[in-house]
Amino acid sequence: MAKQVKITDLTLRDAHQSLIATRMPLSDMTPILEEMDKAGFYSCEVWGGATFDSCLRFLDEDPWERLRTLRKMMPNTKLQMLFRGQNMLGYRHYADDVLEYFVQKSVANGIDIIRIFDALNDIRNLKTAISAAKKEGAHAQVAISYTTGEVFTLQYYMDYAKRIEAEGADSICIKDMAALLTPYDTYELVKGIKSVTKLPVQLHTHYTSGLASMCLLKGIEAGADIIDTVMSPLALGTSHAPTESMIAALQGTEYDTGMDLVQVSKMRDYYMGLRDKYIKSGLLDPKMLATDSKALIYQVPGGMLSNLLSQLKQAGKEDQLTQVLEEVPRVRKDSGFPPLVTPTSQIVGTQAVFNVITGERYKTVTKEFKGLVRGEYGKTPVDIDPAFRKKIIGDAEPIDCRPADLLKPELDTLRKECAEWTTQEEDVLSYAQFGQVAVKFFEKRRDKMFNVDAEHADRASKVHPL
Repeated sequence: MAKQVKITDLTLRDAHQSLIATRMPLSDMTPILEEMDKAGFYSCEVWGGATFDSCLRFLDEDPWERLRTLRKMMPNTKLQMLFRGQNMLGYRHYADDVLEYFVQKSVANGIDIIRIFDALNDIRNLKTAISAAKKEGAHAQVAISYTTGEVFTLQYYMDYAKRIEAEGADSICIKDMAALLTPYDTYELVKGIKSVTKLPVQLHTHYTSGLASMCLLKGIEAGADIIDTVMSPLALGTSHAPTESMIAALQGTEYDTGMDLVQVSKMRDYYMGLRDKYIKSGLLDPKMLATDSKALIYQVPGGMLSNLLSQLKQAGKEDQLTQVLEEVPRVRKDSGFPPLVTPTSQIVGTQAVFNVITGERYKTVTKEFKGLVRGEYGKTPVDIDPAFRKKIIGDAEPIDCRPADLLKPELDTLRKECAEWTTQEEDVLSYAQFGQVAVKFFEKRRDKMFNVDAEHADRASKVHPL
């Protein structure tokens, strides 16, 4: 029986997050949205991840207005976002009332599919997000943070998939953020998950190690229902497999996507123009488009690798990168084998840097690492040795419950704190996650509105003298 494979295009979110630190402005998206909408994608990932932070902090854009514009200009395509479970799009856990309100407003402004993940694969951190998405009528997809290590067996992933299904998710995504999947492991993983759950399985992997297209193909052969790709000019390197190439690879087979390669290829020239623009401006380093098989050796995501190097350069210790890369797996083992994805990749990496440059392991311990070991981010895949935990957190009380259970409702307090700047209900959610970054954006927005009003008044007085 023919099984049509569906495609989710990530060009408007993860492609530019992976290549140019999420700096693609809305003005670079709008000229191509009509063509994207005609292409026949299963969905387009356009929001969430780091886009929200980047809009407010760097692009001087309202992320909510971006979403409303995308929704208006892509009426025929499901819009998808990436959501960090109880962290939402920020970097701490939020109370349930804030999370539920965020999901409600995301769906109301145009999101159809919410891809929810937790850095520790702690299902407790996903419960509220799954139920909130379903309550609002959105598709709740749960992503498994894929990693490797002695505890991350096929059975581990199959057991987690069963828990995801039991929690009420509508589909499962295998999220290989560090490009650690290899083709035959992908086949076994997809096959294993499909054998224990009836949910559709989506496959997400990066091109960093050069294996993404092969992994997608083997995943499809094993039964993957949907794959993630990006338009070819912004593919490869730390990004993803090219959309057009995957459509061509499946054409005329039992997995044919049914998409028109000619229609999809019409968009290539536009994205090639953007790529050239980003390279000329220095925003896109051509090195980011190259593959790096070291990812398979160090098992460190590309963004984490550049972050480690940056920290070492600041300390004048860049010659110690190899020692730091060797220290990362040791720190990871000590802290319960967390998958290396935001925010755990930054936490483990920074601690490894301190361990190396101070010359003594855990002489200096970051606040975030203490939090991870204490249980502030949830339950780690492996229990942390009690003696090590005591060494790191001292007399602090360990957290063994769902961290958000310790948080009181905070929406009303947040509303009061940002009341003077808000011009729409959604602003409280921007403030909740990004605090002073959001306030700076609100102040700029207010100044702009004041200047526009003053300009209109000035024009009116010249036309109708008082």
